[in-house]
Amino acid sequence: MESEDVAWFRDDLTGARLAASRLAERVGLGEHRTGEVTLAMSEAASNLAKHAVRGAILLRVVRAARHAGVEFLALDDGPGIRDVSSSLRDGYSTAGTMGVGLGMIARLSDAFDVHSIPGQGTVMLARFWPRSTQARPADLGTVTTNPVVEGLTRTISGGQECGDGWAARWDAAAPALGSTAEPVASGHDRAATGCTPYAGRAVLVMLCDGVGHGPLARRATQAAIRAFHTSPAHAPEDVMKDIHQALAATRGAAVAVARIEPDQKRVLFCGVGNIAATTVTAAEKNSLPSVPGTAGHQTRTLRTITCELSADSALVLHSDGLSERWGPQDLPGLLDHSPGVIAGHLLRSAGKYHDDASVAVAKGLW
Repeated sequence: MESEDVAWFRDDLTGARLAASRLAERVGLGEHRTGEVTLAMSEAASNLAKHAVRGAILLRVVRAARHAGVEFLALDDGPGIRDVSSSLRDGYSTAGTMGVGLGMIARLSDAFDVHSIPGQGTVMLARFWPRSTQARPADLGTVTTNPVVEGLTRTISGGQECGDGWAARWDAAAPALGSTAEPVASGHDRAATGCTPYAGRAVLVMLCDGVGHGPLARRATQAAIRAFHTSPAHAPEDVMKDIHQALAATRGAAVAVARIEPDQKRVLFCGVGNIAATTVTAAEKNSLPSVPGTAGHQTRTLRTITCELSADSALVLHSDGLSERWGPQDLPGLLDHSPGVIAGHLLRSAGKYHDDASVAVAKGLW
């Protein structure tokens, strides 16, 4: 599934309702489904206005195969929901209202996820696909309705164009690792342990931070995304070489490419510049190092790092628009949720408003 950032709403949450309606109409969801999207967005914005500290909503288009949908992510910095299960029941309210908010949003959406940490904040994701007989959610497939990779970008405060970006694609071919492959995790048996929904497939993920901000940084990132999608290579190091060549006519960028192989329960990683890459479990996070340099201009010898990625872990890539001072102990229960909600919590808790920010999360391939 691919996504396009459309708009962030912070100060004017009421504007999100009209924007959601127009966006749903533009992508062809139909009159009835557009009304449902508008109703859900209105309730989400109302909840933030009544309950939240520093609430924000991201509204965007999501695309898969021949279908397009609408997704919104609502996040805030507190006070948090102490009992999410109760909040999803109609009639439950902490503000004297009818209490039909979260439950109604969950029913109307095709994909819904919410995670709240009392005292810290809440992230809620709702995704809406067309409801025609030609595009029922079940027909869109598991990979679409429950994507294994999701990412978020946010422009620097006051900026119009984001210089950060991310992309992902499936790849069925095995990588040809050379002598530069360098293990960084303790060795465990990485043999396939049985058939999975993604048996024989791998996922390539890229995150890019164009040098500087604004249109020129965005130009570099868009060139990197195009090169990532058109590269015939399978190993991250070889994909990175194609991106490096494509960025020669731009400002350049910090770039990271990771390949997740579910059958082998491992991730292969190659990075240039200050993209943070970590594997995360409920107890710890482990960093995957990049080489210094700027893709498109000057880099040291590229290298591919090989690391175990267990079934209860996630891979997180983020730009320096997020602080690295976060850990799983600060976000209890987060890995039980979708990649989009995980990315939202990291952006909410570690994002910097004085820089473009991006984060991509891969999870749930086993």
